[in-house]
Amino acid sequence: MRRPVAVVGPTATGKSDLALDLAETLHGEIVNIDAMQLYRGMDIGTAKLTVHERRGIPHHQLDVLDVTETATVAAYQNAARADVEAILARGHTPVIVGGSMMYVQALLDDWDFPQTDPAIRAKWETVLAERGVVIVHEALKQADPVAAAAILPTDGRRMVRALEVVELTGRPFAASAPQIGEPRWGTVIVGVDRDTPELDARIELRTATMFGTGLLEEVRGLLEHGLRDGQTARRAIGYAQVLDHLDNEYDLNEAQERTFIGTRRYVRRQRSWFRRDQRVRWVDGADPELTSTVLALIDSAPTKDE
Repeated sequence: MRRPVAVVGPTATGKSDLALDLAETLHGEIVNIDAMQLYRGMDIGTAKLTVHERRGIPHHQLDVLDVTETATVAAYQNAARADVEAILARGHTPVIVGGSMMYVQALLDDWDFPQTDPAIRAKWETVLAERGVVIVHEALKQADPVAAAAILPTDGRRMVRALEVVELTGRPFAASAPQIGEPRWGTVIVGVDRDTPELDARIELRTATMFGTGLLEEVRGLLEHGLRDGQTARRAIGYAQVLDHLDNEYDLNEAQERTFIGTRRYVRRQRSWFRRDQRVRWVDGADPELTSTVLALIDSAPTKDE
Protein backbone atom coordinates (compact mmCIF):
# COMPACT_ATOMS: atom_id res chain seq x y z
CA MET A 1 0.00 0.00 0.00
CA ARG A 2 1.23 3.49 -0.80
CA ARG A 3 2.08 5.55 2.28
CA PRO A 4 0.76 9.08 2.67
CA VAL A 5 3.18 11.98 2.93
CA ALA A 6 2.37 14.91 5.23
CA VAL A 7 4.04 18.25 4.46
CA VAL A 8 3.76 20.43 7.55
CA GLY A 9 5.46 23.40 9.16
CA PRO A 10 5.20 27.17 9.46
CA THR A 11 3.27 29.44 7.14
CA ALA A 12 4.98 30.76 3.97
CA THR A 13 7.80 28.21 3.88
CA GLY A 14 6.81 26.77 0.48
CA LYS A 15 4.75 23.75 1.54
CA SER A 16 2.16 24.05 -1.24
CA ASP A 17 4.68 24.02 -4.10
CA LEU A 18 6.53 21.09 -2.58
CA ALA A 19 3.28 19.16 -2.14
CA LEU A 20 2.37 19.71 -5.79
CA ASP A 21 5.80 18.48 -6.90
CA LEU A 22 5.46 15.39 -4.71
CA ALA A 23 1.94 14.70 -5.95
CA GLU A 24 3.10 14.89 -9.57
CA THR A 25 5.97 12.50 -8.91
CA LEU A 26 4.11 10.04 -6.67
CA HIS A 27 0.83 9.88 -8.60
CA GLY A 28 -0.77 11.66 -5.70
CA GLU A 29 -3.76 13.69 -4.62
CA ILE A 30 -3.65 16.63 -2.21
CA VAL A 31 -5.47 16.68 1.13
CA ASN A 32 -5.59 20.19 2.60
CA ILE A 33 -4.87 20.54 6.31
CA ASP A 34 -5.15 24.32 6.62
CA ALA A 35 -8.27 25.09 8.66
CA MET A 36 -8.99 28.43 7.00
CA GLN A 37 -8.73 27.00 3.49
CA LEU A 38 -11.78 24.90 4.31
CA TYR A 39 -13.86 28.03 3.74
CA ARG A 40 -15.40 28.96 0.42
CA GLY A 41 -14.45 32.46 -0.69
CA MET A 42 -11.51 32.84 1.68
CA ASP A 43 -8.94 32.66 -1.09
CA ILE A 44 -6.63 35.69 -1.10
CA GLY A 45 -6.15 35.90 2.65
CA THR A 46 -5.34 32.19 3.00
CA ALA A 47 -3.01 32.04 -0.04
CA LYS A 48 -5.23 29.31 -1.45
CA LEU A 49 -4.01 27.95 -4.77
CA THR A 50 -6.20 28.82 -7.73
CA VAL A 51 -7.63 26.01 -9.83
CA HIS A 52 -5.00 26.75 -12.49
CA GLU A 53 -2.18 26.62 -9.92
CA ARG A 54 -3.28 23.14 -8.79
CA ARG A 55 -1.79 21.64 -11.99
CA GLY A 56 -4.81 19.40 -12.55
CA ILE A 57 -4.08 17.48 -9.34
CA PRO A 58 -7.20 16.58 -7.32
CA HIS A 59 -7.49 18.58 -4.09
CA HIS A 60 -9.59 17.58 -1.09
CA GLN A 61 -10.82 19.54 1.94
CA LEU A 62 -10.84 22.87 0.13
CA ASP A 63 -13.97 25.04 -0.05
CA VAL A 64 -16.14 22.70 2.02
CA LEU A 65 -17.57 25.22 4.52
CA ASP A 66 -19.53 28.45 4.34
CA VAL A 67 -18.06 31.32 6.37
CA THR A 68 -21.03 31.11 8.75
CA GLU A 69 -20.14 27.53 9.70
CA THR A 70 -17.77 26.63 12.51
CA ALA A 71 -14.71 24.61 11.58
CA THR A 72 -14.06 21.84 14.10
CA VAL A 73 -11.16 19.47 14.45
CA ALA A 74 -13.51 16.52 15.02
CA ALA A 75 -15.49 17.13 11.82
CA TYR A 76 -12.29 17.60 9.84
CA GLN A 77 -10.86 14.39 11.28
CA ASN A 78 -13.81 12.32 10.03
CA ALA A 79 -13.92 13.90 6.58
CA ALA A 80 -10.18 13.96 5.91
CA ARG A 81 -9.63 10.39 7.10
CA ALA A 82 -12.31 9.28 4.65
CA ASP A 83 -10.53 11.20 1.87
CA VAL A 84 -7.18 9.59 2.65
CA GLU A 85 -8.72 6.11 2.74
CA ALA A 86 -10.41 6.71 -0.61
CA ILE A 87 -7.18 7.96 -2.21
CA LEU A 88 -5.31 4.89 -0.96
CA ALA A 89 -8.08 2.66 -2.29
CA ARG A 90 -7.57 4.22 -5.73
CA GLY A 91 -3.89 3.27 -5.58
CA HIS A 92 -2.79 6.91 -5.34
CA THR A 93 -0.58 8.65 -2.78
CA PRO A 94 -2.26 11.05 -0.35
CA VAL A 95 -0.13 14.19 0.00
CA ILE A 96 -1.36 15.99 3.11
CA VAL A 97 -0.32 19.62 3.29
CA GLY A 98 -0.85 22.51 5.68
CA GLY A 99 0.08 23.99 9.01
CA SER A 100 -3.00 23.79 11.24
CA MET A 101 -1.43 22.09 14.20
CA MET A 102 -4.33 20.35 15.92
CA TYR A 103 -5.77 19.29 12.57
CA VAL A 104 -2.52 17.52 11.69
CA GLN A 105 -2.56 15.67 14.99
CA ALA A 106 -6.24 14.75 14.69
CA LEU A 107 -5.68 13.25 11.25
CA LEU A 108 -2.49 11.30 11.97
CA ASP A 109 -2.83 10.28 15.63
CA ASP A 110 -5.33 8.42 17.78
CA TRP A 111 -7.52 11.19 19.14
CA ASP A 112 -11.05 10.53 20.33
CA PHE A 113 -12.91 13.74 20.95
CA PRO A 114 -15.18 14.09 23.98
CA GLN A 115 -18.83 14.70 23.21
CA THR A 116 -20.16 18.24 23.32
CA ASP A 117 -22.92 19.66 25.48
CA PRO A 118 -24.71 22.61 23.84
CA ALA A 119 -25.89 23.98 27.18
CA ILE A 120 -22.43 23.94 28.76
CA ARG A 121 -20.86 25.34 25.61
CA ALA A 122 -23.46 28.13 25.40
CA LYS A 123 -22.91 29.04 29.05
CA TRP A 124 -19.19 29.61 28.59
CA GLU A 125 -19.62 31.28 25.19
CA THR A 126 -21.95 33.75 26.89
CA VAL A 127 -19.34 34.43 29.57
CA LEU A 128 -16.75 34.95 26.84
CA ALA A 129 -18.98 37.33 24.88
CA GLU A 130 -20.20 39.33 27.85
CA ARG A 131 -17.21 39.32 30.20
CA GLY A 132 -14.22 38.66 27.96
CA VAL A 133 -11.23 36.34 27.70
CA VAL A 134 -9.68 37.40 31.01
CA ILE A 135 -12.64 36.09 33.02
CA VAL A 136 -12.77 32.87 30.99
CA HIS A 137 -9.04 32.37 31.51
CA GLU A 138 -9.45 32.85 35.26
CA ALA A 139 -12.25 30.27 35.30
CA LEU A 140 -10.05 27.80 33.43
CA LYS A 141 -7.19 28.39 35.87
CA GLN A 142 -9.51 27.40 38.69
CA ALA A 143 -10.91 24.36 36.86
CA ASP A 144 -7.75 23.09 35.15
CA PRO A 145 -4.49 25.00 35.83
CA VAL A 146 -2.50 22.83 33.41
CA ALA A 147 -4.87 23.61 30.53
CA ALA A 148 -4.85 27.30 31.44
CA ALA A 149 -1.06 27.34 31.23
CA ALA A 150 -1.02 25.52 27.89
CA ILE A 151 -3.70 27.52 26.05
CA LEU A 152 -3.01 31.06 24.91
CA PRO A 153 -4.96 33.46 27.20
CA THR A 154 -6.30 35.18 24.07
CA ASP A 155 -7.67 31.95 22.56
CA GLY A 156 -11.21 32.28 23.89
CA ARG A 157 -12.68 29.55 21.71
CA ARG A 158 -10.23 26.90 22.85
CA MET A 159 -10.59 27.93 26.50
CA VAL A 160 -14.36 27.54 26.18
CA ARG A 161 -13.85 24.06 24.74
CA ALA A 162 -11.50 23.15 27.59
CA LEU A 163 -14.02 24.30 30.20
CA GLU A 164 -16.74 22.36 28.44
CA VAL A 165 -14.67 19.16 28.43
CA VAL A 166 -13.68 19.54 32.09
CA GLU A 167 -17.28 20.13 33.16
CA LEU A 168 -18.65 17.37 30.96
CA THR A 169 -16.12 14.64 31.78
CA GLY A 170 -14.93 15.62 35.25
CA ARG A 171 -11.38 15.08 34.01
CA PRO A 172 -8.60 17.51 33.02
CA PHE A 173 -8.63 18.73 29.43
CA ALA A 174 -5.28 16.98 28.82
CA ALA A 175 -6.93 13.61 29.45
CA SER A 176 -8.51 13.90 26.01
CA ALA A 177 -5.19 14.68 24.31
CA PRO A 178 -4.08 12.58 21.34
CA GLN A 179 -1.88 9.54 21.82
CA ILE A 180 1.39 10.05 19.95
CA GLY A 181 2.84 6.98 18.28
CA GLU A 182 3.20 5.52 14.82
CA PRO A 183 1.42 7.94 12.43
CA ARG A 184 -1.79 6.62 10.95
CA TRP A 185 -1.23 4.75 7.67
CA GLY A 186 2.55 4.85 8.29
CA THR A 187 2.54 8.45 7.05
CA VAL A 188 5.93 10.05 6.43
CA ILE A 189 5.87 13.50 8.05
CA VAL A 190 8.07 16.15 6.45
CA GLY A 191 8.52 19.56 8.06
CA VAL A 192 9.46 22.56 5.92
CA ASP A 193 11.11 25.59 7.50
CA ARG A 194 13.43 28.45 6.54
CA ASP A 195 15.85 30.79 8.29
CA THR A 196 13.88 33.36 10.27
CA PRO A 197 15.05 36.50 8.38
CA GLU A 198 14.21 34.87 5.06
CA LEU A 199 10.84 33.67 6.30
CA ASP A 200 10.01 37.10 7.72
CA ALA A 201 10.71 38.61 4.30
CA ARG A 202 8.47 36.03 2.63
CA ILE A 203 5.67 36.74 5.11
CA GLU A 204 6.01 40.47 4.54
CA LEU A 205 5.85 39.98 0.76
CA ARG A 206 2.90 37.59 1.03
CA THR A 207 1.01 40.03 3.26
CA ALA A 208 1.67 42.94 0.91
CA THR A 209 0.54 40.84 -2.05
CA MET A 210 -2.71 39.89 -0.29
CA PHE A 211 -3.57 43.49 0.47
CA GLY A 212 -2.43 44.60 -2.98
CA THR A 213 -4.49 42.04 -4.88
CA GLY A 214 -7.86 42.50 -3.25
CA LEU A 215 -8.08 41.19 0.32
CA LEU A 216 -10.19 44.21 1.31
CA GLU A 217 -12.62 43.55 -1.53
CA GLU A 218 -12.69 39.84 -0.69
CA VAL A 219 -13.69 40.60 2.90
CA ARG A 220 -16.37 43.04 1.76
CA GLY A 221 -17.80 40.33 -0.47
CA LEU A 222 -17.74 37.77 2.32
CA LEU A 223 -19.65 40.14 4.58
CA GLU A 224 -22.61 39.66 2.23
CA HIS A 225 -22.35 35.92 2.92
CA GLY A 226 -22.39 36.32 6.70
CA LEU A 227 -18.71 36.55 7.61
CA ARG A 228 -19.44 38.40 10.83
CA ASP A 229 -21.76 35.60 11.94
CA GLY A 230 -19.05 32.93 11.74
CA GLN A 231 -17.26 31.86 14.90
CA THR A 232 -13.98 30.86 13.25
CA ALA A 233 -13.77 32.39 9.78
CA ARG A 234 -13.94 36.00 10.96
CA ARG A 235 -11.04 35.41 13.38
CA ALA A 236 -8.61 34.28 10.67
CA ILE A 237 -5.41 36.31 10.44
CA GLY A 238 -5.88 39.03 7.84
CA TYR A 239 -9.65 38.81 7.84
CA ALA A 240 -9.91 39.90 11.47
CA GLN A 241 -7.62 42.86 10.82
CA VAL A 242 -9.56 43.96 7.72
CA LEU A 243 -12.81 43.73 9.68
CA ASP A 244 -11.28 45.98 12.35
CA HIS A 245 -10.29 48.41 9.60
CA LEU A 246 -13.84 48.43 8.24
CA ASP A 247 -15.04 49.16 11.78
CA ASN A 248 -12.77 52.24 11.73
CA GLU A 249 -10.45 50.91 14.41
CA TYR A 250 -7.37 51.70 12.30
CA ASP A 251 -6.40 52.46 8.70
CA LEU A 252 -5.61 49.90 6.02
CA ASN A 253 -1.83 50.28 6.35
CA GLU A 254 -2.07 49.40 10.02
CA ALA A 255 -4.33 46.46 9.18
CA GLN A 256 -1.61 45.18 6.86
CA GLU A 257 1.10 45.67 9.50
CA ARG A 258 -1.00 43.91 12.16
CA THR A 259 -1.58 41.02 9.75
CA PHE A 260 2.17 40.70 9.23
CA ILE A 261 2.82 40.76 12.98
CA GLY A 262 0.02 38.28 13.66
CA THR A 263 1.38 35.90 11.03
CA ARG A 264 4.89 36.04 12.51
CA ARG A 265 3.44 35.29 15.94
CA TYR A 266 1.53 32.34 14.51
CA VAL A 267 4.72 31.04 12.88
CA ARG A 268 6.41 30.94 16.29
CA ARG A 269 3.54 28.83 17.63
CA GLN A 270 3.73 26.49 14.63
CA ARG A 271 7.47 26.02 15.05
CA SER A 272 7.12 25.30 18.75
CA TRP A 273 4.35 22.77 18.13
CA PHE A 274 5.88 20.88 15.21
CA ARG A 275 9.44 20.88 16.60
CA ARG A 276 8.19 18.91 19.60
CA ASP A 277 7.16 16.05 17.30
CA GLN A 278 10.18 13.78 16.93
CA ARG A 279 8.59 12.02 13.96
CA VAL A 280 8.95 15.08 11.71
CA ARG A 281 11.82 15.00 9.23
CA TRP A 282 12.90 18.60 8.71
CA VAL A 283 14.04 20.12 5.42
CA ASP A 284 15.05 23.62 4.33
CA GLY A 285 12.46 25.24 2.08
CA ALA A 286 15.31 27.14 0.37
CA ASP A 287 17.00 23.93 -0.78
CA PRO A 288 17.26 24.17 -4.59
CA GLU A 289 16.88 20.37 -4.75
CA LEU A 290 14.05 20.31 -2.24
CA THR A 291 11.80 17.83 -4.04
CA SER A 292 14.64 15.38 -4.62
CA THR A 293 15.71 15.73 -0.99
CA VAL A 294 12.22 14.92 0.24
CA LEU A 295 11.78 12.00 -2.15
CA ALA A 296 15.00 10.53 -0.77
CA LEU A 297 13.67 10.97 2.77
CA ILE A 298 10.47 9.19 1.83
CA ASP A 299 12.40 6.30 0.28
CA SER A 300 14.61 5.93 3.36
CA ALA A 301 11.78 6.18 5.92
CA PRO A 302 11.34 2.87 7.77
CA THR A 303 8.08 1.01 7.45
CA LYS A 304 6.06 -0.28 10.39
CA ASP A 305 7.76 -3.68 10.19
CA GLU A 306 11.31 -2.32 10.19
